[in-house]
Amino acid sequence: MENQNAYSKPVTLGNILKFAVPTIAMSVFMSFYTMVDGLFVSNLIGTQALSAINLTAPVIQLVTAISTMLATGGSAVIMKKMGEHKEGEAREDFTFLILVNVIVGLVMCILGYAVMDSIFGSLEVSGEVAGYCTAYLGRYLLFTIPILLMNNFTLYMIASEKAALSLVCSVTGGVLNMVLDYVFIAVFDLGIGGAAMATGLGYSVTALVGLFVFSSRKSLLHFTKPAFRFKVLAGAASNGCSEMATALVTGIITMMFNWTMLHYVGENGVAAVTIIMYVLMFASSLYTGYSYGVAPMISYYYGEKNQEKLKKLVSVFARPDNPVYELAVTGNQICTLALFFIGFNIFASGMFTALSNGMISAVLAFSRSFVFMLITMLVLPALLGVNGIWLATPAAELMALCLSVFMFLKYRKRYQY
Repeated sequence: MENQNAYSKPVTLGNILKFAVPTIAMSVFMSFYTMVDGLFVSNLIGTQALSAINLTAPVIQLVTAISTMLATGGSAVIMKKMGEHKEGEAREDFTFLILVNVIVGLVMCILGYAVMDSIFGSLEVSGEVAGYCTAYLGRYLLFTIPILLMNNFTLYMIASEKAALSLVCSVTGGVLNMVLDYVFIAVFDLGIGGAAMATGLGYSVTALVGLFVFSSRKSLLHFTKPAFRFKVLAGAASNGCSEMATALVTGIITMMFNWTMLHYVGENGVAAVTIIMYVLMFASSLYTGYSYGVAPMISYYYGEKNQEKLKKLVSVFARPDNPVYELAVTGNQICTLALFFIGFNIFASGMFTALSNGMISAVLAFSRSFVFMLITMLVLPALLGVNGIWLATPAAELMALCLSVFMFLKYRKRYQY
């Protein structure tokens, strides 16, 4: 069957990159357009509107976290079955999980509207900012289902050997978002609600294309009559819980950075943290893109019990006078030490998800993104001041690397990679 050729080919760097390069490019592009989106809002509406977007971030991050959990966990379960040559069962599960996403999206949308006013009413912000929050989230919630489908279809396109199409959809959606930001805000004067609509419509591109692609029986994965196997749903949720935890904890860690920098330096420190976060976000997007690209191959070969290809696939990666300006330069020099460790840590967590071991993946992700960061953020600044803040990230990543290597070696015999 032609759609299966990519999985039957030898595991070489060239064949791996056919999966990974589009997802790396897609992940990097998404990190850029997140930054550009903020620039449009702050320049065309104002900093209060930008603050409102940040205040709505926890709700939006929850949507992202749940969709990421279902997407990464579901992809691992389904591609493992494809490797076991249970194609019919895998497609039934695929259809079932997509329906689950639609139901979850509908429930989250309704709950969001139900609690939105009480959430923003309880915040100690001006009426104008609270109004911006309600306007933005009210429009954003309309696209909850497309956003969940977008995150899922992105990974399922990669698994179905359509990584290039997934990249095209992401780029098209990002460009559409940027164009509509200007049109809705500057031309039609729709305000911050227009920015939310632009974002939602940009995300909807992948959702619409995915519905079309997976309706065709020519696709390796395609819609069929679903089988309601709740064991599959539980497996997808447990496998993807580490990615969900990472998405949720990222916001908490960012707030900790801001609070600590305010205490030691002030507002200039917060501005410097933002610059460093952009650098680390860009670098992390490279590794995340690679991890997403090769995850379906790991799941497929694990299900196929093809230890030779699994070993080759894993081994390819495993060898592996402005005060703000001054702060940012110093912070960048120290923080970028983390780049030596981030890649392996991201890959290790993603690999265990792809191997359907969500528990170990969750331990790695939660330890890296929260436990170790919490320890270093509490201890190092108290000992070293501002430099301790900058050292927190590389120190946490180094601790995570030790744990990742330990788990990597401990489970080597079980999975024979």
